[in-house]
Amino acid sequence: MSAHFKNDPEFNDAVPMPISGRGFTLAEILVLVGIIALLIALLLPLNRGGARHAARRAQCVNNLKGIALALHNYEQEHKALPPAYTVDAQGNPLHSWRTLILPYLEQKSLYQTIDLTKPWNDPANAKALATSLPIFRCPVVGPGNTTTYLANTAPNGCLIPGQPRNLAEITDGTTSTLMVIEAGEEHAVPWMAPVDADESLVLSLGSDAKLPHTGGVNACFVDGHVQFLKASTPAKLLRGLISIAGGEEIPGDW
Repeated sequence: MSAHFKNDPEFNDAVPMPISGRGFTLAEILVLVGIIALLIALLLPLNRGGARHAARRAQCVNNLKGIALALHNYEQEHKALPPAYTVDAQGNPLHSWRTLILPYLEQKSLYQTIDLTKPWNDPANAKALATSLPIFRCPVVGPGNTTTYLANTAPNGCLIPGQPRNLAEITDGTTSTLMVIEAGEEHAVPWMAPVDADESLVLSLGSDAKLPHTGGVNACFVDGHVQFLKASTPAKLLRGLISIAGGEEIPGDW
């Protein structure tokens, strides 16, 4: 029955009336169903796409948590964080910190195939270089043997080229000192490459940049926690997060 009749206090005494000529025709009903179907078809991909992106962002966070844990396990064994990259006798770059933490990422067998006495891009290391490691790759960016996870290697940053970093040197606090940040695909490098993020790169990850996630990037800090850095984060605050011992005041609600 019509909802109008059910709400009418005189419904029981009313005489049902025939449907008027203003009712929907079959053609109109088919058009209406077609419009609804079209709307559903348009909306569902958007919902699926949003869900996919949320899942990829969550996987990106997990990647960075795994990298942070590996860095801490390296520190536990070696009593210091790894260098940004190792160097030869002449000071030339050899291997990235990403290579050095492979045994702590359940990649010991891959690590053992790498000749650490020769540069990362030497033919002797070509097979390892071609290996794709999902933990070093944000799922939003896609597959490949490159990485968008770059360490904070600013002059006053976390990892130092050619030498380890003692945690005691990080006097600004481990919860507010940036260790690894993700960059956009335009900054992707081969995962074995001794290339990371300097201050200018970190400061460039603003609202005008091509970011891997809507509104910002993921980053992990020295204490191991992962946080979303908004594209609107002020440059002054970013400089404070980069520094390990600058004494900058970091607000608690940033």
